[in-house]
Amino acid sequence: MSTPTENQQIIAEDLILLDADLGESKEAVIERLAGVLASAGRATETDALRDAALAREAQSATGLPGGIAIPHCRSEAVTSASLGFARLNPKVDFGAPDGPADLVFLIAAPAGAGSAHMKLLSSLARALVKPEFVTSLRNASSAAEIVSLVDGVINPAAKPAAAAPAAAAPVSTAKHSAAATPAEATAPKHIVAVTACPTGIAHTYMAADSLVAAGERAGVTVHVETQGSSGSTPLDPSIIAGAEAVIFATDVGVKGRERFAGKPVISSGVKRAINEPDVMLTEALRAALNPDAARVGGTAVAAGSSESAGELGWGTRIRQILLTGVSYMIPFVAAGGLLIALGFLLGGYEISGVAEDIVVNNSITSLPEGGIAAYLGAVLFQIGALSFSFLVPALAGYISYAIADRPGLAPGFTAGAVAVLVGAGFIGGLVGGLIAGFVALWISKWKIPAVLRGLMPVVIIPLFATLIVGAIMFLLLGKPLAAITSGLTDWLNGLSGSSVIILGIILGLMMCFDLGGPVNKAAYAFATAGLSVTDTASLRIMAAVMAAGMVPPLAMALASTVRSRLFTEAERENGKAAWFLGAAFISEGAIPFAAADPFRVIPSMMAGGAVTGAMIMAFDVTLSAPHGGIFVFFAIGNILWFILSLAAGTIVSAFLVVSAKQFVKGKNAPSDAELDPALVTV
Repeated sequence: MSTPTENQQIIAEDLILLDADLGESKEAVIERLAGVLASAGRATETDALRDAALAREAQSATGLPGGIAIPHCRSEAVTSASLGFARLNPKVDFGAPDGPADLVFLIAAPAGAGSAHMKLLSSLARALVKPEFVTSLRNASSAAEIVSLVDGVINPAAKPAAAAPAAAAPVSTAKHSAAATPAEATAPKHIVAVTACPTGIAHTYMAADSLVAAGERAGVTVHVETQGSSGSTPLDPSIIAGAEAVIFATDVGVKGRERFAGKPVISSGVKRAINEPDVMLTEALRAALNPDAARVGGTAVAAGSSESAGELGWGTRIRQILLTGVSYMIPFVAAGGLLIALGFLLGGYEISGVAEDIVVNNSITSLPEGGIAAYLGAVLFQIGALSFSFLVPALAGYISYAIADRPGLAPGFTAGAVAVLVGAGFIGGLVGGLIAGFVALWISKWKIPAVLRGLMPVVIIPLFATLIVGAIMFLLLGKPLAAITSGLTDWLNGLSGSSVIILGIILGLMMCFDLGGPVNKAAYAFATAGLSVTDTASLRIMAAVMAAGMVPPLAMALASTVRSRLFTEAERENGKAAWFLGAAFISEGAIPFAAADPFRVIPSMMAGGAVTGAMIMAFDVTLSAPHGGIFVFFAIGNILWFILSLAAGTIVSAFLVVSAKQFVKGKNAPSDAELDPALVTV
């Protein structure tokens, strides 16, 4: 194995496979290319690089029109920014709309890759939208020729400055930058766009160049701000001000969205800009002529009276807003809940009633009755309780933030605090956060004297939005929302027999549906928001949610162990790690299996989760900690039935997934060549 150096080339002949058969699935191709990079000293281990690339693949497919695929990732395992290339025969499906790919680049960057390396990698991504470059890759007769072709597009010194856009300038393109002002003056229209993907290596820049090329075909100048890993140079405010419309082709949030306030907007994921750039450009031009088109608000998308074909639907926007709040809330819940559980372990459940008094009136040199254990238990409980008390304010605050950016934080947190005060709880936080965000967004559109504009985000918006949402919560919504919360609590406490079992089934199905996605998070948020050691119903719900969430990784670990011949080598390795991940309540441990074979894995997981959820509820299992899996055994009530319920669901899911793989042929099923030859013959 060679040793990487600081000046090591990004691509070399030993990283290239020509006209190779690497298997029938994208997982097999990625694993082989990861192995090539590891063997060349570009990564410390094949498995870590493969898993990072597959995790990115699970977010969205990397297949592109024209028979190209660009799996990519950033990983601690990568020692030097590198490209692995394979020209496949036969082709393999990477999820492109027009069919399988024969040209595959595995783009691997170190987790802390510097901007210079990222710019080189992004230069390759931009070149892949040029037909002449792709044709040259297909016609190359040797690995050395591939290296020369790739080096010609990623090395700025290899081409004259005017021949290609500089990789160091991710804004717009060089041909439409400040140097091209005369051309712009004759252009009848111009459009601005922002592109961004989660990794920021490839799709970001390919989408940018696709939109620019579409503009050239239509006679429209397109300026693109690429918010990627190689850095971002913001568009000039004068260019934004003169734009007819804006295109947001992003899989993540747009940085500085408020700069585009008032512009007609077309929004989509980043891949649509690669696959349908001409359609998106047409939609943007139509939106510019439509007074009712959706427009960018002060700091977020405002409600338009109609939606263009490229604008995100209200359902999607509301889901993203709510998930933002939940995502920021979860750390408060996890930290606070686990500390509370540790407090119970040391001080007993009775510590909840005296913890505050002990912390205030005692110290390490003046211990309370019960000694050091009681004192430390009280300290842990009180820290956890304080952290947990931010649950609803954080939820409301970051829901508001998702709508109105930073000016929405103060009114959102205030709305959450009011919800707690009036007893409206989790539901009050959801409603209050939405109201706070939209009120702040509305205030951001006020026309005020220029001299006061600088006070808008730090004084005017927070002040008036907090006043309005506080008044609405206190005067209008507080008591009704508190009544709803109280009624829901009473209903849950009153559930018995078949009703409580049905609730367990529903929660189990939700936890296993998308393994950390919005449905899973909704069930988890429902459980944690109402968690209280004095409320038995909430403790049963928490137990059902956590146990069901442990089923998928444990089931896949079991299935890949008992019927290993049905799984690839990579899946068998993932199965070994899934034992620990499942035991720790990390549902994401099953994602590699679900991503590779969703139609057989996910239904099997849901069935087992439903069994576990129903049994937890039926046998009155409780849990006072919101996370930790089996490692918080001390917080589990009726632990024997917890273990039996978990085991039953795990066995059911493992049996179903093994049966499905045995008797139902899936689209991405591994070939015999990918399986352990010694086991295939069994």
